[in-house]
Order: sequence, then structure tokens, then C-alpha cells
Amino acid sequence: MAPKYKRILLKLSGESLMGHQGYGIDTERLNSYAEQIRQLAARGIEIGIVIGGGNIFRGLSGAAKGFDRVKGDQMGMLATVINSLALNSALESIGVRAHVFTSINMFPIGEHYSPMRAAEALAKGEIAIIAGGTGNPYFTTDTASALRAVEIKADIMLKGTRVDGIYTADPEKDPTATKFEQITYDDVLRLGLKVMDATATALCRENGMPIVVFDMDTPGNLAKVIDGEPIGTVVY
Repeated sequence: MAPKYKRILLKLSGESLMGHQGYGIDTERLNSYAEQIRQLAARGIEIGIVIGGGNIFRGLSGAAKGFDRVKGDQMGMLATVINSLALNSALESIGVRAHVFTSINMFPIGEHYSPMRAAEALAKGEIAIIAGGTGNPYFTTDTASALRAVEIKADIMLKGTRVDGIYTADPEKDPTATKFEQITYDDVLRLGLKVMDATATALCRENGMPIVVFDMDTPGNLAKVIDGEPIGTVVY
């Protein structure tokens, strides 16, 4: 089957990397992600990736505990770099070429990100892992994902989560929550759905960047999204 998308921006949840550990990086989950990504790369899909850092540190929760908000967000940015290096290592161990870019200059840990250099890496068949969020405090990795998707001219932004789409409420807390198959950007904002922050949603809306929210923790789901199978929720 011919893939529906040629170039994607994949947003991965830092919390999902914990697996069942409750903290840090579960190597089984990490390797599962790497294998799903390898299968896409083998089909010629160009893949940019942004990973959250919530399995290690979240700036907002740090601020709630008394950390300075800017310092807390910077700590969160560093957490995304750790996750990005872990994914890079997992990919390279199974023969997939990957390149870590960082939004702030952290050479030799990663190359300082620019849209042009990331696009060049994608064109060469490398996975472009873009770490460090936007490089600015007060912005989430969701917003960074939306921004990078637009910058690298992705066909779509895929948000891999622990949940199989967008619901009327948190399905992990509310058993009566119902799932949307499709929903507009405006309805996501109007209903205050917490699938991603409002800045990220608005950025995708303004640039016509479609989003699919899906369960990344089930092996095979990423390939199904690429093939256009109706899993997850489409935001348009």
C-alpha cells in the first residue's frame, strides 16, 4: 500500500516513555517506538520527531513546587534532550540513521537546529530528532512540534499518546467520555479539549497543518496512520 504521507512530524510523549516504571525511560517502550519508526523509514517516509520531557521533568509542575518558571522550563528542555539522545541511540542500534538537532546550541551533544539543515537530513533519509522545545520558556513541546511541522513542511503532524484519540473528557478518568473521529481546530479550542495547548492548535490552524492524535503505545499503529487507516482522531 502506498503511504498517504511522504514527510511527517511525529510528536512523542515523554510520559509514554516511562512505560510502567513511573519515571525515566523504559527501554522496552523505547525500543518499540524505534522499531515502529524503522518500519516507516524503510518505506521512504521522511520523519521529523519532537519528544516531550515529562518522564524526567516538567517545567509547569516544577514551578508549582517553587522553581522559577524560566529555570523550570529550561530544565524541561534538557529533559527532552535526554529523551532525544536515547531515541537516537535506539534507532542507530537497529541500523537507522538519525540526527539530533537542539533548539539551543549544545554542540557536540547535537547540531544547532535550523529548518534548512533538518530538511537536508530528511532528504538524505535520516531521522531528524529535534530536541529542546522551541528553545524558549513558556512554550510547550506541543507548540514546538507544531512549529517544527510547519518549518520542515511536513504533510501532517502526528501526536502519539497513551490514548487512542481525542475524547469529550479524559477517558482515563471519565468512563462516559466519547471519542471524536474528526474534529476541527476551532472546536478543539472552543471546547477547551486538552489534547494539546491552544498555542499549538492555533499555529496548526493558521498554517493548515492537519493533526492526527493516536495511540502510539500499540505496536503497528504508526504504520496504520501512515496508510490512512481510520484510527485516532483527525484535527483539521
